[in-house]
Amino acid sequence: MDIQYIHSLFLKCNSVSIDTRKIEKNSFFVAIKGDNFDANTFAKEALEKGASFVVIDNKKYFIDERTVLVENSLVALQELAKYHRNYLKLPIIALTGSNGKTTTKELINVVLSKKFKTKATIGNLNNHIGVPLTLLSFNDQTEMGIVEMGANHQKEIEFLCGIAQPDYGYITNFGKAHLEGFGGVEGVIKGKSEMYQYLSNNDKLAFVNLEDPIQVDKTKVMKQYSFGVNKDMADVNITRIEANPFVSVAYLQNVVITHLIGLYNANNVNAAIAIGTYFGVAENDIKNALEGYIPENNRSQLMSKGTNEIILDAYNANPSSMKVAIENFILLDKKNKIVFLGDMFELGEESLLEHKGVVDLLLNQNDIDCYFVGKDFYQNKVNQPNFSFFENFDAFSDSIKNKKFDNNMILIKGSRGMALERTLEFIK
Repeated sequence: MDIQYIHSLFLKCNSVSIDTRKIEKNSFFVAIKGDNFDANTFAKEALEKGASFVVIDNKKYFIDERTVLVENSLVALQELAKYHRNYLKLPIIALTGSNGKTTTKELINVVLSKKFKTKATIGNLNNHIGVPLTLLSFNDQTEMGIVEMGANHQKEIEFLCGIAQPDYGYITNFGKAHLEGFGGVEGVIKGKSEMYQYLSNNDKLAFVNLEDPIQVDKTKVMKQYSFGVNKDMADVNITRIEANPFVSVAYLQNVVITHLIGLYNANNVNAAIAIGTYFGVAENDIKNALEGYIPENNRSQLMSKGTNEIILDAYNANPSSMKVAIENFILLDKKNKIVFLGDMFELGEESLLEHKGVVDLLLNQNDIDCYFVGKDFYQNKVNQPNFSFFENFDAFSDSIKNKKFDNNMILIKGSRGMALERTLEFIK
């Protein structure tokens, strides 16, 4: 595989694509096999729709000189991204963590874009395919790249760092996410810390939250730039954080009032402040960027429907994020509170125990009406007047479709597979 030649073809194109449904004119199509399809079969269609070149790994679908035949298209995409990253030589910030990756990435991006021409991971394209696609979206106009990395097993972050070769890294936290793949919480810590190992081995810099003892321990002998709340030793000292319900943060001469719900988002805001400060973004620009950021995509969105206020946090869930979301909701000074909670996925043998922990967290909250949706919550069913359990979404929707909701504060949270945002259509 002549990666330099493939890269020269890629540079003639405007974009890269792996999906013929999203082909743009003069794009570079890479045919990657899926679990249920062979994208090589779409090579001709990609050219017909406007792709200038296609990369395939099955010679049966070779068309003409616009076709590049490789041994493995996925490996070619990853090697092309790595080559392109080195070709551009721009600074790259990578981030991972159990919770808050995407929100933190977005906050860092809006802050740094006040000074630099930035490009960041779109949505959650953060895996072995998404990271290469992100890198290939950078061009010679990009002054700084921000790359989100997700993982559900050991060695994945190590692999992604090998492709993206970040100059800077940040880990949001180490929580109870993907326990099945990582083999427990200690496995999560080990797996996420592969980013620290890469940065340390290559004499690169880590951004460190001094509020997190695991981060502090894992970065003791590394180049770092730190932040913390009321910690004079921090490079950036945050003097106050509040959430009522929106997160506000005080540092230096500024008070930043965001559109983010929940104290658990404070560290995400603090990280963006610290990273912006490190890269010389002016204080007022940091403040304006953070105050102008509006969350979307079902992540900690505050919305109204009729007379109800709704915190929609249904993009994803794990035991750590579920716990902090509920604890924050409990603290809100509101009457008539309701929670709609969906099952948390990929927890392996710990799943029933972790779902029980969520139920237990709400046992003494008699003023909150609690609806639990999904088979794992259902298996932890308890008899309590304000609790309702449903084995699946259909049973849940049948129960609430004729209910009238008025003047409530509502939290909606569950794993992506539960698609609990569907609940909105039943809130009249």
